Amino acid sequence: MMMDFTECHGDTVSGVASAARSGCRRRLRRLIRGGHSLDCRDNRGWVALHEAAAAGSAGCVQEVLSAAGAGGSPRGCRAYVNSLTHEGESACYLAAQRGHLAVVRLLLKAHSNINQPTNDSSCPLYAAVDGGHQEVVELLVGEGAEVNRTHTPSCWTCLHQAVFKGHSDIVRILVNVCHLEALDDHNISPLFVAAQYGKQECLEILINAGANVNIQAADLATPLLIASQEGHQACVDLLLDHGADPNKDCSNDWPQFPIHAAAEFGHIGVLRRLIAVTDRVCDRDDNMVSPLYVAIHSHQSKCVELLLREGYSPNAQDCTRSLGLSSPLSFALCHSSIQPYSESVRLLVAAGVRLAEETWVHALATDKTDLLELILEHRLIPRPDTLTSHCSVSHHPGKTVLTLQELRELICVALSQVRLAACWLPLLLKAGLEPSLLLQPHMLEHADTDALNYLLQFVNWSTLSAPLKQILFQRKVEKTWEPFPDFDSIPRLSNICRLKLRAVLGPDRLMRTSAVQQLPVPSLLHSFLQFRDVPEASLSHPPASPLLAQIRVFFDTHQHRHVL
Repeated sequence: MMMDFTECHGDTVSGVASAARSGCRRRLRRLIRGGHSLDCRDNRGWVALHEAAAAGSAGCVQEVLSAAGAGGSPRGCRAYVNSLTHEGESACYLAAQRGHLAVVRLLLKAHSNINQPTNDSSCPLYAAVDGGHQEVVELLVGEGAEVNRTHTPSCWTCLHQAVFKGHSDIVRILVNVCHLEALDDHNISPLFVAAQYGKQECLEILINAGANVNIQAADLATPLLIASQEGHQACVDLLLDHGADPNKDCSNDWPQFPIHAAAEFGHIGVLRRLIAVTDRVCDRDDNMVSPLYVAIHSHQSKCVELLLREGYSPNAQDCTRSLGLSSPLSFALCHSSIQPYSESVRLLVAAGVRLAEETWVHALATDKTDLLELILEHRLIPRPDTLTSHCSVSHHPGKTVLTLQELRELICVALSQVRLAACWLPLLLKAGLEPSLLLQPHMLEHADTDALNYLLQFVNWSTLSAPLKQILFQRKVEKTWEPFPDFDSIPRLSNICRLKLRAVLGPDRLMRTSAVQQLPVPSLLHSFLQFRDVPEASLSHPPASPLLAQIRVFFDTHQHRHVL
């Protein structure tokens, strides 16, 4: 025998409930008078009153209530009006959720429980707030609905929800009756919610009502920090204009300010506003972290550029203890695994960043010359007769000169990367490096033929010291070096002349300016005087390991060579 289970489905309800759902008051009245029950439930636990309330049919609600009060419900009208569905929803909740003002009013008159919670801790007021039903909210608040209860697993109040949904008219109602500093399970207040989700009008209402603009969540984040992180410019401006503190520490891990959040997420407008009001101690103090670090970490080159332009130092504090980062440039170089260098590296070098030993390793311990070319584009190698910690060069405005320490570290790293000299040697000599600085035993012992011949073209090899000549002689005997034919004789007068000219004008001026073109010599000699006839060395054995691996090997095995 076949059994019919259709009565178990939600759409198969009693005739009374069906009439209530459709809003047909006349048919509903006829069924009630015909003795049909008001208590018949569907599989959701809904009775006729739930259907009528959800449908917003005030007439049908009135019919059901009248019948219940006259004995249509065996439990009586007060009990019936508070009947709950399987989800714990009352008729008042269903009507408030859908904004049926007239129905809510009828149900309240029939003694519906205004604060009846659902199974998920909601209530009629919270449902009306969530739906943005202002008139229903006004009615419920006026009738004494409890306004400060929490209604979600995260402990949000009605005010939290109104702000989150951006229902500013409802927020205006609630700020007069709700606790402004109500906190959820993460200590987040309604004002914090407004800042987080960019609800500017709600934020202004809360501020004017006296809400705390510097309140901190459980993780110490402030409304200003979260608005800066999310890029809500208008909210940031509003908070700052009303006393939000841009210098409040907002993290348990390291000193984080709103400016860090703006830099990390690339919000240029917000960052510009915060630069103007943030204490520069975050850029200098050893216990702080420059926003440059977070901008570099997030590859926000526009933020890096803005910070540098506004005076933030490219040589920010050493954050090895707090973040394991020694400098912004070191951090940027470690983040340049895809390209030879990132845009942040270019900006830092252009800003005159201090070049540490690690920087030279990145530039020289590879067959890629992009980084070295970038450095030489913005930095000048000092002349031998001006080797001081700081010196100025008038014929290259906008460029800074390598300090003595930077030059020492450059030579030190170069001598440790002799096997790659074919890559970096031509660039350094053309940029004005004094070649005698490289005439060290280690260089002459380990440089390959092309690199060594290239270097010797820039010096008077006949005047080398006896120990260096001995190294060259031994390599020639062992056939590990094949010298140019000229090296067996006294240097030509023409070569000695151009070496003298290079010494007088200065390597940088000779190689990188038009000074040669101003000399009273035939133009055919210009290329010769600038050593352009010297064939560049080529790398015979490219490095097999990636740059970062080479760098690790360098620091594990490096022995500092005393130079200069």
